[in-house]
Amino acid sequence: MDGARHRRLLIGLLFVAVALNYVDRQVLALLKPTLERRFGWSDVDFAAIGTAFQITAAVAFAAVGWFVDRVGVRRALAAGVGVWSAAGIAHAFAATVSQFVAARVVLAAAETVATPAAVKSAALYLPLRERSFALGLGNTAPNLGAVLAPLVIPPFTLAFGWQTAFVVTGGLGFVWLLAWFAGTRRLVPVDGPAEAAPVATDWRALFADRRTWAIVGAKLFSDLGWFFLLFFLPDFFARVFGMSQATLGGPTALVYVFAAAGALSAGLVFPAFLRAGHSVNAARKASMLIFAGLMLPLPLALLAAGPWTAAVVIGVGLFAHQGFSTNVFGLAADAVPVARVGTVIGLGAVAGNLGGAAMIAFAGWSLSHGHGYLPMLGVVAVAYLIALLWVQALLPMIKPAHA
Repeated sequence: MDGARHRRLLIGLLFVAVALNYVDRQVLALLKPTLERRFGWSDVDFAAIGTAFQITAAVAFAAVGWFVDRVGVRRALAAGVGVWSAAGIAHAFAATVSQFVAARVVLAAAETVATPAAVKSAALYLPLRERSFALGLGNTAPNLGAVLAPLVIPPFTLAFGWQTAFVVTGGLGFVWLLAWFAGTRRLVPVDGPAEAAPVATDWRALFADRRTWAIVGAKLFSDLGWFFLLFFLPDFFARVFGMSQATLGGPTALVYVFAAAGALSAGLVFPAFLRAGHSVNAARKASMLIFAGLMLPLPLALLAAGPWTAAVVIGVGLFAHQGFSTNVFGLAADAVPVARVGTVIGLGAVAGNLGGAAMIAFAGWSLSHGHGYLPMLGVVAVAYLIALLWVQALLPMIKPAHA
């Protein structure tokens, strides 16, 4: 098999891994009505489980990017998938809030490997003009998982029970591991015969680099909406439109179809600007501005006449999120030195997950005090423009250099 085929196979396997990642994490959100009745959870209990997940992920991301840079994507991702799959299965044996929190903590820590491994692989194995499309394709993987999960999990749960849903989705990860070990034995980076040897991270240089803080800030402001909606979207349809466990899957899946299209569109918009003769700086920021503008109508979902109309409004928002997020990943792959791409993405994910944790905790407070979903949707609507202003302030000129 030639080098190009090896690279395509790697991207395909990464795509499946990230899709499984989001299936595993979304099962709990989809089963919220069932588990609330079974265990007597309140909105605050549910938010506490979600907040524990986000905070754990944030802490883990502080180290996991460095881990990927040190050991390489092949070994790092294999370890992550194995642990998160086992943690997903462990949910089936939980009976209290604390036991669910414990399972979520392990799941969160292990799942953090996926993002820096994917971006590192793009920086290492793909040339500049192919990265945005590959990252856009890869960024559709969470949406594939998020589309399939609401269509499959609720009816599967009704037929076989909520425990079986956790066991089956977790077990798919172990099937993936067999394909991963068989299919990634002869990876060849674009610029060399083997993956670069591990080097010590220069932490002083990393934290002094404005590129690092540009990515960290962009992820802080742009990820809080994604994690909030991923965790609370099924509840939004149940609470605002009175949908049942059996019926909320359709609108939820439609939202993530839009999100998948957004990830793919980002992989096309940036190269189109480049082909039109724009600089990397102008092409990247123009792309980000387009997607940030599409977020602004998000609060109108509360005025929708029905759940499917609301799903379209929120879907446009997640279309924009994924487009913006793909451009942030592209910015990192283009502008950050390749030896520390994984570490910088990891630090950015720390910020993104802390923002998500804050939004989930805020949502629990808002819902339990009768304020509904408007405060959260308003924050999310403007967060992406703030993220772009942050990038502009720190990087007035983006230069595609790995130096």
